[in-house]
Amino acid sequence: MPNSAPDLTKSPPRSARVRLGGYNILPRALDKGRAALAGTNGEYHFACPLDQRFLEFAGIDADALKAQLAAGKGDGEILEWIRANAKSKPTENEIAAYSAFNEQRAPGDADSREFFNGEAKRAGPHRDDIATWFELLDVDDFATFGGKV
Repeated sequence: MPNSAPDLTKSPPRSARVRLGGYNILPRALDKGRAALAGTNGEYHFACPLDQRFLEFAGIDADALKAQLAAGKGDGEILEWIRANAKSKPTENEIAAYSAFNEQRAPGDADSREFFNGEAKRAGPHRDDIATWFELLDVDDFATFGGKV
């Protein structure tokens, strides 16, 4: 595996907010996929429900993407591959809308809200400003690797 595989037992993957080709979630998924291939993914899982949001929107198969990562492709090469192989072929405006929606996405039902609140309390027990899934992920990553919230 190339040296680009992050060790997710020592630091978190990129924030879900980070974008590649306008897509948020994608860089985080790439970090988790590379780490999984290298055996350094720790508690992180490639093709988890968050990653599935990107995969479904772009129309990309998780195993096919993982094969591209196994071939040692960098982020730019992966983006080119996605653009060539995405079944849905979203426009720049559709990608921008998708990413903006994801950044503001919050729990939508009672069960999700209950889970979210429990995770927010665990990750940031004294925080009252965690309202979106991306905010929760960022705080959880920070706290998991020793940050004080």
